[in-house]
Amino acid sequence: MNREPFTRPRSHYVTAAVLVLAGLVVGLGLSAGLNLQKSSDAQRRERPGLTYSSEPLESPFASVVEKALPAVVFIDVKKKVTGQTGFQQDELFRRFFGEEAPRRPRFEPTSGSGFIIDAAGHILTNNHVVSNAEDITVTLNDRRTFKAKVVGADQETDVAVIQISGDGLPTLPLGDSERLRIGDWAIAIGNPLGELRGSVTVGIISAQGRSNLNIFGGTPSYQDFIQTDASINFGNSGGPLCNIHGEAIGINTAINPSGQGIGFAIPINLARHVAEQLMASGKVKRAWMGVTLAPLTPELAEGFGIKGSDGVLVQGVLDGQPASRAGLKRNDVIVEFNGQPVTDMQKFRLKVADMAIGTRVNLVVLREGRRVPLTMTLVERTDTVVAQNAPVPGGGDSPVPGGLRVRDLTADERSNGSIATGVLVAAVEDGSAAEDAGLQPGDIIEEVGGKPVSSAAAFARALRDAKESRKQHAVLLVNSNGNTRFVPLRLD
Repeated sequence: MNREPFTRPRSHYVTAAVLVLAGLVVGLGLSAGLNLQKSSDAQRRERPGLTYSSEPLESPFASVVEKALPAVVFIDVKKKVTGQTGFQQDELFRRFFGEEAPRRPRFEPTSGSGFIIDAAGHILTNNHVVSNAEDITVTLNDRRTFKAKVVGADQETDVAVIQISGDGLPTLPLGDSERLRIGDWAIAIGNPLGELRGSVTVGIISAQGRSNLNIFGGTPSYQDFIQTDASINFGNSGGPLCNIHGEAIGINTAINPSGQGIGFAIPINLARHVAEQLMASGKVKRAWMGVTLAPLTPELAEGFGIKGSDGVLVQGVLDGQPASRAGLKRNDVIVEFNGQPVTDMQKFRLKVADMAIGTRVNLVVLREGRRVPLTMTLVERTDTVVAQNAPVPGGGDSPVPGGLRVRDLTADERSNGSIATGVLVAAVEDGSAAEDAGLQPGDIIEEVGGKPVSSAAAFARALRDAKESRKQHAVLLVNSNGNTRFVPLRLD
């Protein structure tokens, strides 16, 4: 039986031919290297928005924290507070016994931070953290707990040293705050709010040499604070401010409760100097000249006819003290100290206080336009000396320029106030230059432009002379309840 041969459809051959041709093209393309190879790793990494790092970047602060955190401690303090039991109980006690209820001591818990500075267990912190402490408990980062004692405290700088006893205590090295620059890294470590132990915040050094701050717990007399935007909160007080090398460059001390990013620390060089004395003798000895000082503001400089505003103004000279014996006078402007220019009052006070007792120092002062060299020997500043040399407090009124009404002092006012000359401020006009300058009724104006005024008429003439000489301010020496200060009075 004859069968017809099997024949494939023409379309089948066409499809096969197309496939073969495509394969040839691909093969030729690969062999010719027509940019079809796999992209290199370098090319892929160059594409924007893509990263192929095999290892995560390490924080530059991690090593600082690892080095510093073990030496930062939590300080739990119980302070003794004397108070009565309450109004109702006091009333009952008076009714039955006819006398006041006894004051019963109670203990108020507070907390702060600190850091260990040596193997002997000495801890740097703030005076306001441990002042009036009845019981101090220190907890380390490894959760070990110790009882601590106060070695010494200095209210003048708000620095304190406490001590614990233990083995293998971690320590934090101290840096050099004199080498700080604005913009350097700053790492604050402590226990904010008394609960968030071992917290770390980072910022920069925002400013240096800050002073005239009102510190919670007691305002120190000597201020030269570091300002930082590293977050500092209540409870951070006493903790370290560190640099990028893991060294303590300051003691966290103060915050600005009305602003963010504004915290303050005591420079470590100042704290170290105080701590060394506290550990050696339990107290700090300071030198002094026996003067009261005022910053030389541009207004005061202009009022005194001084070009520039470098130097500090001598506001008062205490009898029998080094400055008086050396011939320093009120209204002198100290411009040099031991050959170095004097530009800041707070730094000058610190420099004098840090000198050794008995040191002979050289000064240059501006006096009536002349440079006058002086030499004196510093003595120890003691409470007794300061108290013995503290200043003693002191018809119709006449209007004078500046919005003031003044009158002559009576004989009794002169004798009772131990004031030789001056005029009494009887009234201050609202919105006047005198009100802007802070003058108040009852103030006694002793001098104008460094010259004593003996009457209301003489005072008015002194103001007119200052105005005619084209001065914008007249410098008044004002006595308020025995405390004297310089006041620039605007004359326009």
